[in-house]
Amino acid sequence: MKPSLGAKSMIAFALSVLFLVLLTLFESFLSGLSTATERGLSLALLVLPGLIGIVYGILAILRKESRIWIAYLGILLNGLFGLFHIFVISFAG
Repeated sequence: MKPSLGAKSMIAFALSVLFLVLLTLFESFLSGLSTATERGLSLALLVLPGLIGIVYGILAILRKESRIWIAYLGILLNGLFGLFHIFVISFAG
């Protein structure tokens, strides 16, 4: 069964959280990287899936899927998660 766009939005959020946990667990291996590389890696693994999740949520709303609340929840969670990490990355270094 193919997941709806709202479900894909929530999957993107779960993927962002999984990447956050993995980055936290393996932080000692990343200590030798430059700050620019760490920022790029954080943007790619934490913010980019959130942006993709927001797009999926918006598409779910535009297509008027049956469980619209999942799309709104996906947009909210992905947006807050992405904004928080953009804020952290902008002050890190």
